[in-house]
Amino acid sequence: MTPCDVPRAACSNRVLLEQIADKWSILILGALCQEPLRFNTLKRRLDGVTQKALTQSLRKLERNGIISRRVLPGSPVAVEYSITPLGQSLKEPFHAVFSWTVNHHVEVSEAQVAYDARMAAEEGGRTTVDMSASQQPYQAHTVFAGLVP
Repeated sequence: MTPCDVPRAACSNRVLLEQIADKWSILILGALCQEPLRFNTLKRRLDGVTQKALTQSLRKLERNGIISRRVLPGSPVAVEYSITPLGQSLKEPFHAVFSWTVNHHVEVSEAQVAYDARMAAEEGGRTTVDMSASQQPYQAHTVFAGLVP
């Protein structure tokens, strides 16, 4: 690789990272690492995913060779997704990231509370604290429940 190729390589790496590390892709891979799943079973396991978001994520992962799609004969026709050997190679790094969230969620929550308090003080107390999903009490996602040491 020449120095001229580095920006292009970095760009393609960034695109790939965005595709495999987005919210739904990580959760899909967590579920498929455990077992092959049909579309509707996968959708039920991923609380909050829309059919459109799940379809787009599955297509992206299939295109990248990370999952495979198999049409199951029968009536009605069903589709099953499974992880490929390439996708399996992501299990360890994703497990490490998930373990980090389990081990550090209290510290992150404390940092969020401190930040919110600083922002409220800087704005003269006019800010109301939004308890969005990211600020709710921490619960490990069920897809990764079997991966917690």
